[in-house]
Amino acid sequence: MHHWLLILLACLTTTASVAAGDQSTVADAAEQQDVKLVRKHIADGADVNAGQPDGMTALHWAVYHDDLPLTTLLIESNADVAATNRYDVAPLSIACTNGNTKIVSLLLEHSADANVARPGNETALMTAARTGRPKPVRLLLKHGAKVEATDWRGQTALMWAAAEGHEEVVKLLLKAGADPERRLKSGFTPLFFAVRQGQTAAVFALLEAGCDVNAVMQPKIGGAKAPRKGMSPLILAVENGHFELASKLLDAGADPNDLRSGFSALHTLTWVRKPNRGDSADGDPSPIGSGSVTSLQLVEKLAAAGADVNLRLKGGRSGRGRLNQKGMTPFLMAADTADLALMKLLQKLGADPHIPNADNCTSLMAAAGIGSLAPGEEAGTEDEALAAVEYLLQQGSDINATDDNGETTMHGAAYKSLPRMVKYLAEHGADIDIWNRKNKYGWTPLQIAEGHRPGNFKPAPATLEAIKRVIDAARKTPTGK
Repeated sequence: MHHWLLILLACLTTTASVAAGDQSTVADAAEQQDVKLVRKHIADGADVNAGQPDGMTALHWAVYHDDLPLTTLLIESNADVAATNRYDVAPLSIACTNGNTKIVSLLLEHSADANVARPGNETALMTAARTGRPKPVRLLLKHGAKVEATDWRGQTALMWAAAEGHEEVVKLLLKAGADPERRLKSGFTPLFFAVRQGQTAAVFALLEAGCDVNAVMQPKIGGAKAPRKGMSPLILAVENGHFELASKLLDAGADPNDLRSGFSALHTLTWVRKPNRGDSADGDPSPIGSGSVTSLQLVEKLAAAGADVNLRLKGGRSGRGRLNQKGMTPFLMAADTADLALMKLLQKLGADPHIPNADNCTSLMAAAGIGSLAPGEEAGTEDEALAAVEYLLQQGSDINATDDNGETTMHGAAYKSLPRMVKYLAEHGADIDIWNRKNKYGWTPLQIAEGHRPGNFKPAPATLEAIKRVIDAARKTPTGK
């Protein structure tokens, strides 16, 4: 390329850059944190409040960058502290997000509205409470921020602070008159928000303010995601895997035998420890949880606090093909999920492994698979189920017991599609003359394996073949011949 062409291209590039600079606004310069250019624009008489296409002004950008000197310069140059961008966000909301005390103070001193809100009615106080820095919260309260303002969900600043675990902010808001008993339609209060998130310090700040450790949730909404009626802080802590918090709630007076939600803490632990493994079985993932206390340590703590290890449920889910929850003990529920470690600990703590449910379904039947609606997706692998069944037989469980629905351990193996369980039961005394009968729904184990079961017709070929082999061995004649 010729030398003169290189010079021409360089000149054109420089000219274009100057033109772009000349066309920039104060907001553009502030976005780039180019203070010199901001000062030049202001000196040239540029509109300090001119917004970019999305409405962001120079002051928005200065606050966003936590630049106190630039924020001061712009305010002294008559920047509008109440300006909002296209999303209705004011500089004060941004400052509260950052938690910058000096910038929050500067904006408020220059008449920024302490009750300014984002879309959804998230006020600056809510934002500051969520961020968790006490000084901006103090400043907002001092300048008239409404402590009981609510967002579109009905949540208050105290709820935000409690959920995020900001103990000092919780105390500040309480001192300013925030209502610790404020309740959403979902049943959540500041206490329940703190418990759900495992925010121990915030929980105890609320308890010290008078909240009841045995408070109860009474949601006014329905749906799969609505919390159960009667949920207590203890049960909510257990369900979310916050076992250390649950332990401390026991120390604070939580009732270890509370059944208002339908389940005690010990019952709840069974599905928290071993949730279902698939979506179609309505399973939830294991909670992440918090703290240093394990689930088994919490079991011991519950027993020490007076939990009845043989407490039976007063009601619950039932129906064709389901395991009736009425009358179930924590041990029986642990057997249902084939949780051998929990079963052993409960028995050590005094649990009776032979207490059945209201249908006289035993722990052995449950471990073998009674009540399974989604084979392969529910808690308890075949290996785990076999280990649980072996343990229960060692404890003297009757392998040939029949419940009030006419079902046996072999029916359970068919429901859960466990071919090795079929073989194991046959080898350990399951009497074909007892189990090879129709239950109250008209199904034998063989028919269940063929697909006759609640829900869609789902044959289980491996289990079907295992049952046929057992029948053939007992009869000495191949099935179907």
